Amino acid sequence: MKGFFNHLKGDAFGGLTAGIVALPLALAFGVSSGLGPSAGLYGAIFISFFAALFGGTNTQISGPTAPMTAVSMLVIAGLIGANNGDVEKALPAILTIFLLAGLMQIGLGIIGIGKYIRYIPYPVVSGFMTAIGVMILFTQFLPAFGYYPKEDQAYVERFRPQAEEVILDKILKDEAGQGILVLEDFKETIKKAENIADSEIQLEAVALAGSESAGVMGAIKSLPRAIKSINYLELILCLVTIFIIYGFKKITTAVPSTLVALVVVSGVAFGFNLDYRPIETIPSGFPLPKLSIITEFNLASVVPYFFTALSLSFLGAIDSLLTSVVADNMTRTKHKPNKELIGQGIGNSIAAFFGGIPGAGATIRTVVNINAGGKTKLSGMIAGVLLLIVLLALGPVASQIPASVLAGILITVGIGVMDYKGLKAIPNMPKVEVIIMVVVLILSVFWDLVYAVGIGMILASLMFMKKMGDVTASGSKIQSLDGLENSAREKLWKDEINFQNELKEEIFIKHLEGPVFFGATSELQRLANQIPERAKHVILRMDKVPYMDQSGVYALEEIILGLEQKGIQTYIVGIQRQPLYLAKSINIVPDLIPESNVFNDFYTCITYLKELV
Repeated sequence: MKGFFNHLKGDAFGGLTAGIVALPLALAFGVSSGLGPSAGLYGAIFISFFAALFGGTNTQISGPTAPMTAVSMLVIAGLIGANNGDVEKALPAILTIFLLAGLMQIGLGIIGIGKYIRYIPYPVVSGFMTAIGVMILFTQFLPAFGYYPKEDQAYVERFRPQAEEVILDKILKDEAGQGILVLEDFKETIKKAENIADSEIQLEAVALAGSESAGVMGAIKSLPRAIKSINYLELILCLVTIFIIYGFKKITTAVPSTLVALVVVSGVAFGFNLDYRPIETIPSGFPLPKLSIITEFNLASVVPYFFTALSLSFLGAIDSLLTSVVADNMTRTKHKPNKELIGQGIGNSIAAFFGGIPGAGATIRTVVNINAGGKTKLSGMIAGVLLLIVLLALGPVASQIPASVLAGILITVGIGVMDYKGLKAIPNMPKVEVIIMVVVLILSVFWDLVYAVGIGMILASLMFMKKMGDVTASGSKIQSLDGLENSAREKLWKDEINFQNELKEEIFIKHLEGPVFFGATSELQRLANQIPERAKHVILRMDKVPYMDQSGVYALEEIILGLEQKGIQTYIVGIQRQPLYLAKSINIVPDLIPESNVFNDFYTCITYLKELV
């Protein structure tokens, strides 16, 4: 009972502390995503509680994270733009995609993909994380300056001709779809065009202006206008927030500096009745399920984002399992990766159903939880409950937080999320890995996060294949007895040292070392061509070949066929189970090489050959 109480006390302190740290970040990520602070708070509540309850890492604290928010932001901006800037109209499709991502995560856990996440190359992860930081920084410059493109009338006015064109295009498409777009009825089309309300054109122009200024490129294009119309109060609030976040850490880390900055700067701004811009209103009361996911489901609007949902699920898996490894190292425990993915998927699915943005295991919040005494899953559940209490009791108060304060918090998040370890290591990294990292970074920032990671993975895989091919080729040696004795570059295997001189003119040995796969086939062919015409027998030493793929076994077949055509007999020594299975599956053994020419060890083989030579 005493032990339980000790755990309960530690979990309570850990959960409460982690919840306090999570509060400002949840609000900030919600605002950054484009769905508002309440979406961030709802995501933090449900993901934290249910990912802890069903997950496989006892001390993990989950919620919205920078990478997940960056990808979510692209989904949200795209669908809001497709719905004329109407968030409520786009919301069912947005939440359906988030729900789909959660269900995919559950599927990843069920099929056991969790244990393979660790094989994602470091340069890809590093480039991606740095890109996330850069994206967050750039997208927060505009609110830091107090500039909102959709409220800049002069800027919006530029898009009115384009807005009229978009609306006319929609009218034509609607009539074409109804089969009434014919010359006789074109007067009706003109009449509809003449009746377009100015408010409708303005709404479309605002949506186009918002779409044009979204993302990194949009922020860069809008920066000159933002600098010309700086709201100095908003900028000062943002800078003071950043200063407190970094400065307070030097005084003490017992109290989260982000929370201190949020409370102090918001309190001063509200207390002195400053003319600042508050965040969107946070609805009071318990979150209600968004039944529009079901009632307004539209497959056509979701299908284009299927792979984005898949990338969200993989990204959440990577983010969570990396945090699980950190937790393992701190607590000397071992997490269950597939169970963790199922828990994260359940949390994200429920959060989506209640209007929350997706999230993952959060490293900083998890570390805070462990350091404060968190030991079991109860700590993550308590963190979720605390955020729910804040929502129910302090929702109206939180609605008065200045938007520039959250921009300041996000700027520090963007700076912190970058992979400085990887950036510092660039001078000492192989050039190929630097190229992969930079390619992922640039493509993520200026093009598309999902495609950037995919291209990075392909490049890393190709580079790995080439390296393995090079290693296999360098370890694969064709040696005659004479070469074995006289070449300083070649090394005899132990069982070949006493090889008899009288056999050297007719018997040649080919050493294969390492996996034989498609990356090494060309090298195998080149090395096979080096076997001299005077050879009568070739021994293939495959003791050190743990694996062959289909390409490798076909290359081996071609080599043996080529030797057979030259009248050279081939023998295999030490072939392991998997390569032997493949060799038999395409009848290399026994059609090309009889069973009697396959030996378990070199001594047996050479004893057999002594009787022939």
